[in-house]
Amino acid sequence: MSNLVPPHGGGPLKPLLLAANDRQEALARAATLRQVPLSSRELSDLFMFGMGAYTPLDGFMGEADWRGACVDMKLSNGLFWPIPITLSCARNAADSIALDDEVALTDEEGTIVGILRVTEKYEIDRTLECEHIYRTTDGKHPGVQKVMEQGDINLAGPITVLSEGHYPETYKGLYFRPAETRAMFEKRGWSKVAAFQTRNPMHRSHEHLAKIAIEIGDGVLIHQVLGALKPGDIPADVRVKAIDTLVENYFVEGTAVQAGYPIEMRYAGPREALLHALFRQNFGCSHLVVGRDHAGVGDYYGPFDAHHIFDTLDDDSLVIQPLKIDITFYCQKCDGMATGKTCPHGEEDRLNISGTRLREMFANHETVPAAFSRPEVVKVLQAYYDSLG
Repeated sequence: MSNLVPPHGGGPLKPLLLAANDRQEALARAATLRQVPLSSRELSDLFMFGMGAYTPLDGFMGEADWRGACVDMKLSNGLFWPIPITLSCARNAADSIALDDEVALTDEEGTIVGILRVTEKYEIDRTLECEHIYRTTDGKHPGVQKVMEQGDINLAGPITVLSEGHYPETYKGLYFRPAETRAMFEKRGWSKVAAFQTRNPMHRSHEHLAKIAIEIGDGVLIHQVLGALKPGDIPADVRVKAIDTLVENYFVEGTAVQAGYPIEMRYAGPREALLHALFRQNFGCSHLVVGRDHAGVGDYYGPFDAHHIFDTLDDDSLVIQPLKIDITFYCQKCDGMATGKTCPHGEEDRLNISGTRLREMFANHETVPAAFSRPEVVKVLQAYYDSLG
């Protein structure tokens, strides 16, 4: 009997990746089908389906589930789900597809990665989706931009995943599926595991958050975004190297597990924090570290909106719990990392640490203070910026 939290929905994990020995036959059949290309976001969602991260969904959402996820954060069967997972295509392409047809799903290079049995075709209200999920219809918001660029018609139905892309090969030793992280936690005897979400190299504030999580539980899962990011973000391979360096030098051995997952960020702030919690529950985590402006971008969300949204949920929405942590900073008078709850001193004594400011310092060849980022990490990141010329 596992001591870990159950997968979302209370049932078993539901990975949709077809067993390796059945894929060749399925690929041959898929090659005879009409092809539907996936956007980068849709492809990342397909990979999440494949590994079981979107348990218990069995494919891209129909209209009732799309609308429920947008408006009420609930599917038509009542299951909590905070962000719609959909697949769109051009209207003329959708017109040529009949209900109950199978179509081959392809990546941007035209490689077949899955099969969809189309059970529904429908048109979405882009404004409604953006207002509810992103709290804005501003086309400069990267998530809104993705929605506005979608095809006119959504295709829904169960999917069979035939590929995990380059991730298992490119990120050996980092790409772990939910069944694998659960096995890892079980082997270590962990039951109280906090997930630390990151799309950036970890500076001192991130390190402080992760170590708070370790203090209150058995260990921390440093869970890195491996999918597409927005322009200016540090590439995944550089980030992985920087975090490896931090963990090796500044974490007690056996207290942190690193893993990566193939989602593409939506930058949906509070709503995305809820999705992050949901699929971390599938990975076996009991808690999600929620810091300042979790999954935000620009000034679209308040610094603690992602904290507050968890307070609006029904008790049965999620088993995983948020670990809400105040803004972290280095205090000169405290002579160490602190938060607004632990430091009594004023702003004049605080060095506020952000990924944006850190990127600026590297780009401008400024000296990065040790209070901002560990010197071993600075060395890794400076080499990357120097390589940009």
